[in-house]
Amino acid sequence: MEKKAKQRRKQILKAAFQAAIEKGYESVTLQDIANYADVSKGVTNYYFKNKSDVFTQLFEWLTTRIHEKEAASISEHETAVKKLEAYLNCVFSSPEENKNFYRVYLDFLAQVKNNDSYKEINLKFYENCWSIGRDIIHQGLKEGIFEVDDVEQTSISIRCMIDGSLIQWLMRDDDQLHEYYRTNCFESILKILQYKK
Repeated sequence: MEKKAKQRRKQILKAAFQAAIEKGYESVTLQDIANYADVSKGVTNYYFKNKSDVFTQLFEWLTTRIHEKEAASISEHETAVKKLEAYLNCVFSSPEENKNFYRVYLDFLAQVKNNDSYKEINLKFYENCWSIGRDIIHQGLKEGIFEVDDVEQTSISIRCMIDGSLIQWLMRDDDQLHEYYRTNCFESILKILQYKK
């Protein structure tokens, strides 16, 4: 029974994500989410209190999944530069995935000021991102290839470079520039880390 409930919730969350991609957060209703999930509105109401509850759980699920994938990608490598490369390959997953995520995520950010749950989820997401940055920096310092005075500040700067690059790529609306922005982001982060070959 518990497994079925878990699957049903996941089905509804995925439907909410798809609805938000196509319609935008503001326009999506619980009925839309039910339609996308191919269930009745009653089923959606059974698992979630309201639209805000659906999206709170969606963003928690999405950001947790992203962090798990990114953390797993860096754990497969030994050296700092390889870890950074794996991290960026994971973040710059594909033009379609990045577009879908950022469309919904930017909508979500617009709601943060009015919703404490969203604020908490977003902060946790960034703390997870910064922890990946810290791991990479510590590895590079151990190898003697990075020169960083403030690890915390630099880990924040790494994520600033990533989000800035992806948002700028998104605004240019050209899938062919995806690889250019990934490479540019990688090289810019190496400069921040004062990488010594």
